[in-house]
Amino acid sequence: MRVIIQKVTSSQVTVDNEVVGKSGVGLLLLVGVTHDDQAEDIDYCVRKIINMRIFEDENQKMNLSLKDVNGSILSISQFTLYADTKKGNRPSFVHAAKPEQANALYEQFNEQLRQADVVVETGVFGAMMEVSLVNDGPVTIILDSKNK
Repeated sequence: MRVIIQKVTSSQVTVDNEVVGKSGVGLLLLVGVTHDDQAEDIDYCVRKIINMRIFEDENQKMNLSLKDVNGSILSISQFTLYADTKKGNRPSFVHAAKPEQANALYEQFNEQLRQADVVVETGVFGAMMEVSLVNDGPVTIILDSKNK
């Protein structure tokens, strides 16, 4: 599982000119699932995301977690995180999980975040989405469950 973590002051996702999800201060997550991802990958990513200290404390040091600042999450499924660009100019997505598997794991991932008392909104799996954000910092971190 790969997750691009972006610290935001706000974010939103639109499908067919309708806002379907948004967050305030917190994180925008772009979530990719590969064929061999399992519950352990979700557990690892959820634990890292909710405890990662990337929010500033009173001394402007990145020392607070999402839970410490009572932040929210906008989670967007993004199979293109598993693009293979080694050959030619057109990316291959053979390393991305099939939609049925990817959606099931993506939903499980979001549910585990919610079970950790985090407000989570999402886009629409498989839809063409317009995502907008105000990246705070900017802080952008790549998390890969295969690189523990």
